[in-house]
Amino acid sequence: MTEDNLPTRRECGTMQVHRRLLDTDPSYARRLDRIEEQAFRAREGMMVLRPGCTRIPVVVHVVWKTTAQNISQAQIDSQIEVLNRDFRKRNPDVSGVPAAFSALAADGRLEFALATRDPQNNPHSGVIRVQTTRDSFGSDDAVKRAATGGSDAWPSDEYLNIWVCQLSGGLLGYAQFPGGPAATDGVVITHTGFGTTGSAATPFNLGRTTTHEIGHWLNLRHIWGDDGTGCSGSDFVDDTPNQGGPNYEVPTFPTISCSNGPNGDMFMNYMDYVDDRAMFMFTEGQVTRMHACLDGPRSAIGESISCSGLTPKIPIKEQPKDVIKDQIKEPPKDTFKDFPKDPPKDPPKDIPKDIPKDLPKDRPKDFIKDRPKDFGKDSPKDIPKDRPKDFIKDRPKDFGKDSPKDFGKDLPKDGPFDPGPKTVFEPPVDPKGAMEPPFQPPFVGTPVVNVPFGGAQGQQPGATPFVLGTSGSQDAAHQHAPDPQAGLLAHYATILQSYAGLYQRGQLDEQGLSAWQQAYEAWQQLGGQ
Repeated sequence: MTEDNLPTRRECGTMQVHRRLLDTDPSYARRLDRIEEQAFRAREGMMVLRPGCTRIPVVVHVVWKTTAQNISQAQIDSQIEVLNRDFRKRNPDVSGVPAAFSALAADGRLEFALATRDPQNNPHSGVIRVQTTRDSFGSDDAVKRAATGGSDAWPSDEYLNIWVCQLSGGLLGYAQFPGGPAATDGVVITHTGFGTTGSAATPFNLGRTTTHEIGHWLNLRHIWGDDGTGCSGSDFVDDTPNQGGPNYEVPTFPTISCSNGPNGDMFMNYMDYVDDRAMFMFTEGQVTRMHACLDGPRSAIGESISCSGLTPKIPIKEQPKDVIKDQIKEPPKDTFKDFPKDPPKDPPKDIPKDIPKDLPKDRPKDFIKDRPKDFGKDSPKDIPKDRPKDFIKDRPKDFGKDSPKDFGKDLPKDGPFDPGPKTVFEPPVDPKGAMEPPFQPPFVGTPVVNVPFGGAQGQQPGATPFVLGTSGSQDAAHQHAPDPQAGLLAHYATILQSYAGLYQRGQLDEQGLSAWQQAYEAWQQLGGQ
């Protein structure tokens, strides 16, 4: 494609890829259902999302035939800089958001850095350059395979793969929604729409094509709901107005469609089709959806960082992927013992007073007064011996070895916690396995609180978050706490330990403190003292 026929209107191929996968991969739709279930729970406030920020390691595959396509390091760096502004609401043009929408503009709490280690843990620049004989590529994923003239993906659970090449047919870029094959996971950008210098060409020379496609990679839909120009589509986000099809170029505010006056379309949203200079915001609802994705199908990627400022590159694989995962493996012995007496402005109430002093080291002997004799191999040693006689009237003989799949089914309806007839609490043991059946709230009236970041071996049952597998076994075994109340108490105790560790490292913002408070209240409702 020459400069004479560069794209002049935004065209994204993500929905083409989505429909192709629906047609060719029967399991793709089932995986999407599970992802949407988790996104719905986040949208309805039924789960607490991770606090703080997340940094995602990026590998850029430059697939080129001409010198112009072999983009410079400066062009790549300019794109990373744009992402770190756009996903942190630090882009100067966010000031252009109309007053009617300004309260909805949100910090995505995401940062990006070129990887400094390859999958074998060798030093690397985070950039792969592959010379090809192909003139251009389409949305068929050929650029993602060395065998078809492209470059093979790095592991999608460790890196965000970005392919930069010459796309054909006026296509600016495309992404793969979470739930697709691991071997093709990532985003593809035409080289003239990547970064802000070099071959980047107007009107797509501000790096917003990559921002848009990474939004798709994090499960955001087009803002008009992909129903053509009708008014019945949905992007599954509450705070984006209903909109009758895409907007192009640089619209004038307000632009009215679907009876959405007086403010009209939110065309300045990154998920519309306007020119780069006309898009400059995500909404709070979109951020919630992205973080539901990061706590669900993409929970294996990235690392938890403070939101206090943009951070320098840190080699992946030389430090834990997430602080909580490492903390649970080697928990601080005196996490609650040394907890500050005077935490910042809005800390969880009464945590310094009421949390057991030595919870991480030795669970209090009276933490749960009664438990079954065969509590299970991995249960805490110091929980007293006898459980309430009528807590579960009829339990299976092998309850302590492999808990029943219908976790909570036999809880008495008149007991202190009635989970409802169909409630289960069944996260997978294998973080790369599929989730069967869907993760539902552990009991009525208390929000589902996930460990804010990642999972770890050795956690109590119930502490491992849902991780969708796009490769590997789909028959992951499931385990549950032999005693529902004891398992949930252990689950929330682990969460409280994790939040305390984040607090001591100064990594809890206001949202994190609120999540900590909810976890503590849930722990108290279960009988924790």
